[in-house]
Amino acid sequence: MKYLITALFAVSIIITLASAGEAKLISTSVEYRDGDAVMEGYLVYDDAKQGKRPGVLVVHEWMGLNAYAKRRADQLAELGYIAFAADIYGKGIRPKDTTEAGQFAGKYKSDRKLLRSRANAALNALRNNELTDQKRTAAIGYCFGGTTVLELARSGADLSGVVSFHGGLDSPTPGDAKNIKAKVLALHGANDPFVKPQEVAAFQDEMRNAGVDWYFISYGNAVHSFTNPDSGNDPTKGVAYNERADARSWKAMKSFFKEIFGEK
Repeated sequence: MKYLITALFAVSIIITLASAGEAKLISTSVEYRDGDAVMEGYLVYDDAKQGKRPGVLVVHEWMGLNAYAKRRADQLAELGYIAFAADIYGKGIRPKDTTEAGQFAGKYKSDRKLLRSRANAALNALRNNELTDQKRTAAIGYCFGGTTVLELARSGADLSGVVSFHGGLDSPTPGDAKNIKAKVLALHGANDPFVKPQEVAAFQDEMRNAGVDWYFISYGNAVHSFTNPDSGNDPTKGVAYNERADARSWKAMKSFFKEIFGEK
């Protein structure tokens, strides 16, 4: 059954009903702005849960806001959070292939000020929802998105925590780690050829020197993009799905959220 309702900043609402007494996930396309740029994110929550709940920002991989990022947002909503999948590139701007994705991601990775601005705009869109508990917010990101949520933390955003899944860990301004208010969890593929050991070491030094509350988990036999089934199953390519690492990293995130949100 579907209902059309009007909500602040809502463009469309799709209500998915399970059997009576079960979760009702309400998903909404949300337009928001970063200066003159228009973005279109994806908001989802469980309507069976009453009142405010922790908000979690989800930042996509280099292919832009797609079904994978939305599925992760749905999973978070099923856990009782309100989730918002950000749109870093802009409304209707989606890479047509990996070559274009590299160009788009590179634009933002080479301009961390712009990347932080886009991430903060998405966080504000999440905070603006009346169901979001503004004192309990977090951000998670995958690959490019992992880099993004770390930059969001480095910008000084008022977050309870951030989680990077197989994200880039480098920072052109490591001194900015002193601005981090959030607890930080980095989930890394031990065999990731795109995030070199020296980058890992530099990240850990950055966190340590700034006195950040952080921890780092490295998953054996996992390469880049180990959480995404669309990455294939050939680790020799440097990008591959690892079911075990995927399950373990999601479990680690859930435990982290219980800690930062004060949940039992």
